[in-house]
Amino acid sequence: MKFAGMKLVVVFMAALVGWPLIAQENTSPASPSTARPVRTIVIQAKKYKFIPAEITLQKDQTVKLELTSDDVEHSLEVPGLGINSVMKKSKVTEVEVTPTKVGNFKGKCGKFCGLGHGKMRLAVHVVD
Repeated sequence: MKFAGMKLVVVFMAALVGWPLIAQENTSPASPSTARPVRTIVIQAKKYKFIPAEITLQKDQTVKLELTSDDVEHSLEVPGLGINSVMKKSKVTEVEVTPTKVGNFKGKCGKFCGLGHGKMRLAVHVVD
């Protein structure tokens, strides 16, 4: 029985020593995917353009995009950044993006919106 008591003391001591380590794991800073947006950029769509037509983002910084349409339903697609979001008329669509690589990315309207649809482009620059 004395041996069983030793096991209990060892387990108890291990729990006391390990507890601060477990508690520390839960206090780590937010990863890029759970980080709060650093800033908000409003992007407006109307026949046949995005306003602004060009935006610059910081690598590893979460940004909230507020997408609006003035006329018909549009869509913003930026494949290189994983953005593909519908923009309904007179509604705000919020999209959070955290770019993980530097570069220039091409965005376009992904929903046919009329004869000038092919002209709807958005340039996204991601910098360090």
